[in-house]
Formats: sequence, structure tokens, C-alpha cells
Amino acid sequence: MAPRSSSSSSSCCCCCSSFVIKFVVSFLVVASVVGPALSLPSNQTFGPLHELQKLRRIRAQLKKINKPAVKSIKSSDGDWIDCVPSHLQPAFDHPELKGQKPLDSPDRPKGFEPVDEVTESVQQWAESGESCPNGTIPIRRTTEEDFLRASKFGRFGRKPRRGVRRDSDGSGHEHAVAFVNGQQFYGAKASMNVWTPQVSDAYEFSLSQVWVISGSFGNDLNTIEAGWQINPALYGDKYPRFFTYWTTDAYQATGCYNLLCSGFVQTNSKIAIGAAISPRSSFKGRQFDISITVWKDPKHGHWWLELGSGQLVGYWPAFLFSHLRMHANMIQFGGEIVNSRSSGFHTSTQMGSGHFADEGFTKAAYFRNLQLVDWDNNLIPLSNLKLLADHPNCYNIRQGRNNVWGNYFYYGGPGRNVRCP
Repeated sequence: MAPRSSSSSSSCCCCCSSFVIKFVVSFLVVASVVGPALSLPSNQTFGPLHELQKLRRIRAQLKKINKPAVKSIKSSDGDWIDCVPSHLQPAFDHPELKGQKPLDSPDRPKGFEPVDEVTESVQQWAESGESCPNGTIPIRRTTEEDFLRASKFGRFGRKPRRGVRRDSDGSGHEHAVAFVNGQQFYGAKASMNVWTPQVSDAYEFSLSQVWVISGSFGNDLNTIEAGWQINPALYGDKYPRFFTYWTTDAYQATGCYNLLCSGFVQTNSKIAIGAAISPRSSFKGRQFDISITVWKDPKHGHWWLELGSGQLVGYWPAFLFSHLRMHANMIQFGGEIVNSRSSGFHTSTQMGSGHFADEGFTKAAYFRNLQLVDWDNNLIPLSNLKLLADHPNCYNIRQGRNNVWGNYFYYGGPGRNVRCP
């Protein structure tokens, strides 16, 4: 074989140099876009390519979630609220909803009463006086940073798989709840005061909500959920936010928070699901609450959501569910936290106000005016209300009844304390 010429060798070196330069430039470009998320161990040679693929997947998802807006509003808490034409919202990406428009308002449950003596909370983004035009809905904009905070890309916008009471199953979810079961239910209503409990870990949360449940606690569990939560991993801050959730397979592959997947159809142009709630209740001070009503429309069978006095938010189409196509067999009210500490001390993440139920009004968190919706679309008082606190030394619950608040309870706690080490 003839020896390689010097010009050939030089040409090869130039090719190698060109490749190295292009690789370094590519790395720097990706790093400048993604930022600190690209800090890699020195032995992770192909990290930049992996991160570039991840970034492309995130941007593809953002394109699906963030729809074209006719107007965008900057909230004082840093959120961007996009005013999206209602027929372009994420729900209508669903094959069974493509080409449709939101339904007209259903008949409200009979016996509906407006919120009384406690002042209702509103949403922080609306405090500026800005609003979305008619024919649009306000949607909190999802960002790359939201995805990058998620523990797993594929689980973004979803709860951990065990997000409903299972009688202290050791899953890390802890509850203080009141519930009714053993009957056929067609909805529920309650008012709950809004607080800013401390959440001590980036992947823990604290929430207060209404659950509408059907099916067993196996893989066929159906739930509809609505209330307020503090969830740093999902939102990037520690503000209490109005939220919704649904699943038809026990949090495995279906459902999501808010409008982060196709499913819930929003009809309201003033409420942004996932937006911060303001003002909030203060210890020994003024109390602010929100009223949640979820019920099954007798005409079409969809599950509707109302916030406050007459603010219809939207509906979950009946076809999303299996068991909830008919009715619910459990209604649950109360608080939930995630304790991510697998060993050692209990988390200091608070539930409700961060104070125990025994401390009462202006100190503890409450649910009041608990009601059910029956087969004939009537709001009725609860009977046979049961209480459960998974770890009563950490978070507890106490119920009562009077002529003003009807059925009510106080709940919550500080988490880690001398009785909950």
C-alpha cells in the first residue's frame, strides 16, 4: 500500500478540527438556551445531545399546551395569562371533542345559595383590572422552566400515582378528611378558607379540595378534584392556587392538573385555572374563602364546576370516565400533603393553616356548608359524615354543625412537632 500523502493527512486534521469546533459551538448554543439545567458530570460525554433532545420534546409539548392568544396579561405574581379563543383551548385537541365548541350552561342544583358572611377570595392576575375579551378563556402560560422542574418529563402536570385516601397506605400522602360513601352521589358543594401553608420540600405539596370519587381504589379509580394548593414543583412558587384534577385510572396514564391535557372544557372568561388566589386568610385575622360546587348535569351527564357565587368554570365531559359516567360512590372533603421523607424526621410541610383543628376559627383551616347533590339535582345536607386523619399527631380534624355553617369541620396541622417527630 502506498504511503499516505502529507496533503491527505492535513485534510483529515482539518476535518477533525472542524468537527470539534462544531461540537463545541453546538454545546455552547444549547447551554445558552437551557442554562444551568445543562450542568453535567465530567464523564457524561453525550450529555449535550441528550439535553438538546429533551429541549426539543419540551418545546413540542409547549406548542401543544400554549395555544395562540389574542391578548396576554402579566400578573403581579409573575404569571402570564393568555386569552385564548375558547374553541382553541386544549380540551378540543381530544379526538371526541375536535371541531366542537363549549356547551351552554346547565341547570344549577336547586337550593343553590350565594356565599354569605365570609369574603370570597379572587385571583391575583385580575387585580390589575385587565380581563380577557368575550369568546376567549384565560389560561396560565406554561414555560420551559415548569417542565424542567418536573421530576419526570412524562409525569409533568400529573399527580403522583396515589393521590386519594387509602387508609394510611404508606404512600407518602397524608390526609385529614371528612367523607361519605355507600350511596349514589351526583355532586357536592363546600366552602373552604384559603391559607399559605409552608411547604418544606420542592417535591412536596399541600392542598385542600373536594374529591368526587367512583370505582374501587384499584386501577379503575375515577376522580374529579377541585380546590386550592401550594405546589412548588408544578408552579415554581409557594402561592395558593385554584386548581382542578381528574383521572379515570387511579392517576396512571389519564388526567392532569388544570388545562395541561385535553379533557376539561373551560367556559369562563374570568377564571384562570392554576392562577394564584388573593387575598388569603391570616392567623387571628380576616378570613377569605372559596366555594366549590361540582355536579352532574342531568341532561347531558357531564360534570360541571362552579367557583364562588355563580361563576361557572366549565365541565368534564362524561366520556372521559368509566364509573363516573353514572354517579359517584364517595365524596371527600379536606386536606392532603405529601411527605417525601422516607426515613428520619417527618416533614414540616403544613396542612391548612399549619395549626391543629382544636384551635378553631381564625386559627385553623375549615370547610363549611358541606352539601351533596342528589339524583334530582337538589342540594341536600350530609348525613353519616365520617372523619379520618392518617397521622393525627401531625394533622387532625374536628367536625361540628350550626345554623350558619351547617355541617363543617376544622382540620390541618404543622407536620413535624414534638408529638410528630
